Parts: sequence; C-alpha cells; structure tokens
Amino acid sequence: MGLGGCIILIAVGAILTFATDWDMQGVNLDLVGVIFMVVGLIGVATFSSIARRRRVMMPPTTPVVEDRPHTQDGYHNGYGA
Repeated sequence: MGLGGCIILIAVGAILTFATDWDMQGVNLDLVGVIFMVVGLIGVATFSSIARRRRVMMPPTTPVVEDRPHTQDGYHNGYGA
C-alpha cells in the first residue's frame, strides 16, 4: 500500500466517523472509521520512514582525476607507463 492508499484510508475513516449518521446493527461505524484513520496514519509513518532510508547519494558530476608525477621519458619508478 503506497502513500495514496494511506491517505484514502484516512479520508474514508474521517468520513465514516464524522460525516455519517448511519446505524448498522452489530457494527459501530464510528469505531470502524477511527480504526481506518489509525491504520492510515501508521501507513503514512511507515512509508515516510522507508522513503527516508531509500534516499541515494548521487555521485559527483565532475570526474575524479588522479595526479601522477610524470618523468621525462614516460616511465614511473623504473617501470613502463
């Protein structure tokens, strides 16, 4: 379930809790709405913590160039280049 699903759960829970006055025998819709909102909030918190961990550091855009000392004949420390 992504961030959109969590937000939908929160919205449906708020609608069931605050905007309806239906009476169903054996079902407390206010409690169901509160449960939906709590599950949606837990999902948003979980999603945001996972998204924070997935941030990737991008490599630098400039290439790394090694500076090696050059000799006159093209050899380094007595070995071929």
